[in-house]
This record gives sequence, structure tokens and C-alpha cells, in this order.
Amino acid sequence: QEQLVESGGGLVQAGGSLRLSCVASGRTFSSYNMGWFRQPPGKEREFVAAVNWYGRNTYYADSVKGRFTISRDNAKNTVYLQMNSLKPEDTAVYYCAASRLVSSFRVSPDEYDYWGQGTQVTVSA
Repeated sequence: QEQLVESGGGLVQAGGSLRLSCVASGRTFSSYNMGWFRQPPGKEREFVAAVNWYGRNTYYADSVKGRFTISRDNAKNTVYLQMNSLKPEDTAVYYCAASRLVSSFRVSPDEYDYWGQGTQVTVSA
């Protein structure tokens, strides 16, 4: 069982940066692929980025490629999302999630087993 807690959200102007963190409390963090999702106001939850269990490989949604970077530190049970060149359309609640399906990257929320409570990111124009 993993409990995930996100932090680092806030209000930023367009073009700015934020770094989200997600700390896991379980003992098996390094065995999961980790992902970040977001849910804009009035819309469905969407995939943002994923990193494999040992942190070497990453995968991004086209909308954030080149601007966001996902990374993890298994010694600290933490996954990060560095967000640069933020745009108003990046405004959303951001969630981290853990998936036991490690054979390939997963982009569907249904394929993730554990979720954090979310952190709000608001980008002003």
C-alpha cells in the first residue's frame, strides 16, 4: 500500500516555473512506475508524464514535451515534476500516481493503483 502526498503547487505567471513533489510512504516505492496527471476545471483527468521504476526512462504528453521534466529519487521515495514555460492552459489540479504495471508506460488513469490528493497549479496570463 502506497500513500502519496503532493506539494509545490501554487499561483504563477505565464512563462514561470514550478516544481511539484510527491512523497510516497510505502516500502515498495521503487517497484512502481510513477506518473503525473492533471485535471483542468470542468475537464477529465489527463496524462502528463511518467517515469519508469528505476528512473531511467520517461514519457510525456505532447502538450508538455520540452517544458516539463519528470524525475524520481528512490532513496527519498519522491517523484518530481519540474514545470517550465508555464501557460494558462496548464492550470489544473495535478496528481501523482503509482502503477504496478511496469512493462511499459501507462497513460490511462485506470492503470494506476495509488493516487495522491492533488495540488492546485494556477497560471495567470
